[in-house]
Amino acid sequence: MAYLMDSFEGWKKYCGEQKMTLPDVVMEYERHLRNRSKEEVLTGLMKAWDVMKDAVRTGLEEDMTSRSGMINNGAKKVYNYPTAVLSKEFQNLISRALAAKEVNSCMGRVVAAPTAGASGIMPGVLYTLQEIHHVDDKKIIDAMLLAAGIALIMEQKASIAGAVGGCQAETGTAAAMGAGSIVYCLCGNIDQVFNAVAITVQCMLGLVCDPVAGLVEVPCVVRNASAAAIANSSAQIALANVSSVIPVDEVIEAMGEIGASMETRYKETALGGLAATKTGQAIAKRVLIRDIEVLPDEEMK
Repeated sequence: MAYLMDSFEGWKKYCGEQKMTLPDVVMEYERHLRNRSKEEVLTGLMKAWDVMKDAVRTGLEEDMTSRSGMINNGAKKVYNYPTAVLSKEFQNLISRALAAKEVNSCMGRVVAAPTAGASGIMPGVLYTLQEIHHVDDKKIIDAMLLAAGIALIMEQKASIAGAVGGCQAETGTAAAMGAGSIVYCLCGNIDQVFNAVAITVQCMLGLVCDPVAGLVEVPCVVRNASAAAIANSSAQIALANVSSVIPVDEVIEAMGEIGASMETRYKETALGGLAATKTGQAIAKRVLIRDIEVLPDEEMK
C-alpha cells in the first residue's frame, strides 16, 4: 500500500521504514493510487519539463503583450537590462520566472505547477538550477516528483488555490516546491528539504490574491519572480542546516488557518487589495469595455 501523502512527518517516516527516497514514495503513490505505470509517470514529467523550458524560451523570445495591455514584454526587459543587481544568474532567474508566467497571461502553453497562476516559479527555478549546477534531466525529473509530493501534502493540509487560501496558497506552494527541489538537487537530506519548504512558506504567509481586473496578470506575474527568489534564499538557508524552528507540518497548518480566516475580498475576487485601488478599478473598467466592444454582434444578442 502506497503512502497517502498526508504529512511531511509521515513521508519522512515512511522513507525510513521502506528505505526509499522522497521521489520514490511519490512515484509509488502515482503508480498505486493513480493507476499509472512508472513509464507513464516519467514520460508525463519529461513532457512537463519540456513545456516549462519552452515557456521560458517563448517568454524571452516572442512578443508577450496581453490583451489587457498590463503585460508588455517585461521578462525581456529584465533579461536584457545591462546592470545586474546581484549577479547575471539572479537576473536570469527572475527573467525566466517572469517569462513563463507571461506566457500564461498571454494565453500560451504552460504547466500548472501547482496552478497556472504560479506557473512561472518552477520553470524559472529549475531552468536556472540546471544551468548553474549542470543538473541532469533525470535529477530534475526526480525533483519534480518531490515537488509534486510537497504540493499534495500542502493541498490536503491547507490549499493550493488562491480562491481558497489567497496567493500564499498558489505562489507560496510553488515557491515551496521550488525550494525543496533545489535542496534535493544539491544533495540535501530530508530534513534540509523540509526546512526549505517550511522557511519558504514562513516568508509568504498571509499573501493575498488581489488580481487587477480579475486577470491573472497584475500582481501575479511579478509575484512569480519574487517567489522564485524566495525559493532560492530559503534553499540556501536550509542547506546550511539552519532550522525553520516551527516544523513544516505546523507551518502548513498555519497557512491553512490564515487562508480560512482571510476575508473573501482577498481571495481571487478582485474586490480588495490592488484590485480595489483607484488605478486598479480604472483598468478593470477599461478592460471590461474593451471586451464588450470586441464581441461579435451575434454574441451580444
